[in-house]
Amino acid sequence: MKNNSALFYTCSLIEFIGRQQKVKRSELVHFLGKSTLARIYRYADVFHCEPIEKTADDFITNLHIPVGNFDNVASCRYTVPDYWAIGEVYERLIEDVSGEDEEHIIDRLVEVYTSWIDDVLSNYNTDFYYQSRDYIRECYREGKVCA
Repeated sequence: MKNNSALFYTCSLIEFIGRQQKVKRSELVHFLGKSTLARIYRYADVFHCEPIEKTADDFITNLHIPVGNFDNVASCRYTVPDYWAIGEVYERLIEDVSGEDEEHIIDRLVEVYTSWIDDVLSNYNTDFYYQSRDYIRECYREGKVCA
């Protein structure tokens, strides 16, 4: 299930909304809930036709997603990766964790976003998110950043 464009869009939208509302991505996944995440995933090709700002605003407004105080963009001392780049990192990790099991992709998405790795991937002052797909997958499986 490599290069899952619906998953890529879903993860990128999560990143966009998280930045907009200054909410940890793990918290945002809880705000959205599995049914909304499944809807975004299922209709990603339709949502993608609109500007991501509009789609994000619709979800923020309709789900009353509050503004938090988690601003990993402002705290970044270096070049901030864009939301598409971070979406791709999450997409690849979720694909790797899921294997060919697309039926449970939303469960795997929630599992990854609510795990320890969310804090590490959200720290743009490290180079972790730039590491290879295989390395990030192994770290996730080990439950820690590998040496």
